[in-house]
Amino acid sequence: MSVIKCRAAVAWGHKQPLVVEEIEVFPPRDHEIRIKVVATGMCHSDLYFLVDCEGWSGFPAVLGHEGAGIVESVGPHVTKFRPGDKVIPVPITQCGECRFCLNPESNLCVSHITSRLKCKGQTLVQFAGISTFSEYTVVSEVALAKINDSAPLETVCLLGCGIPTGYGAAINIAKVKPGSTCAVFGLGAVGLAAVMGCKAAGATRIIVIDTNKDKFEKAKVFGATDFVNPKDHARPIQEVLVEMTNGGVDFSLECVGNVDVMRSAFESCVKGWGVSVVVGYTESGEVSTLPMQLLAGRTWKGCFFGGYKSVESVPKLVDEYMAKKLKVDEFVSHRLPLDRINEAVDLLVQGKSIRTVLEISQVQ
Repeated sequence: MSVIKCRAAVAWGHKQPLVVEEIEVFPPRDHEIRIKVVATGMCHSDLYFLVDCEGWSGFPAVLGHEGAGIVESVGPHVTKFRPGDKVIPVPITQCGECRFCLNPESNLCVSHITSRLKCKGQTLVQFAGISTFSEYTVVSEVALAKINDSAPLETVCLLGCGIPTGYGAAINIAKVKPGSTCAVFGLGAVGLAAVMGCKAAGATRIIVIDTNKDKFEKAKVFGATDFVNPKDHARPIQEVLVEMTNGGVDFSLECVGNVDVMRSAFESCVKGWGVSVVVGYTESGEVSTLPMQLLAGRTWKGCFFGGYKSVESVPKLVDEYMAKKLKVDEFVSHRLPLDRINEAVDLLVQGKSIRTVLEISQVQ
């Protein structure tokens, strides 16, 4: 196997535009797979580390972690994959052997990730060990899910992060019950997926909260029943929700990545049995609440990737989509080629997109 030269969107520094460069993608080593990326979503986590996370030192990097592609070559000792397989790389590994993988209550993993990408003589950080903003990338076999060969890669790429994160948070972590009342804070792709999860679990009232009222119509598609814009209220939004629901919601999901919103979501829950799940990612600030909010019987939880054990679960989600049991197409708001990736960034910053799918390579 030889080095592949291809195009990738390189992040050279904080708040700098991405630059489409020629990079080198080295052959896979033991238990690694090199894949041709066909499509990838622009996820808010990519934007967060590019723009908002002041302390992140992972530059230069190739971002992107919500993609799908085709196996180009495999490294030594790889037995589960072969060239031509359709695959989705996953941002949380599943080695199946560590303490976390062996515990049925966890989907975390301690596998180590490295980089096989270089540009202008510099090693590029592989974001989340994946880097799907590139025509080719190399990933560990414990970070790769083999999927249905008839699945459309330009759509199921979204099952690599955002949809499982929100959907699973409702289904697996909150464990939303039939007949319950839910509140979902934030209507990006993760929040809309959480709405879909609440609906699938049988919630009868799903209240969505967002400062962008233009997203409310889209939320109806996934099952939202009530719509609240914090800008329309002078008092804390948790007080509004408690009044709307005769004491608080049964379940709330924070899908923004803001510590103040996390507190609002938690305090919007009913005392005695209310459950609030932190889904949004941030490294800015600390969460806090009054002890009585917890002592009164509320539960505060968090999760990564919707609680799904990644490698084994993503193929099942793809099959659910193929069986028309899971919405995915409805999340795609824009499609752009790789060389227009900064437009995808702008759409997300301006709140004008749900998911922009970047078409990286053609399926041959």
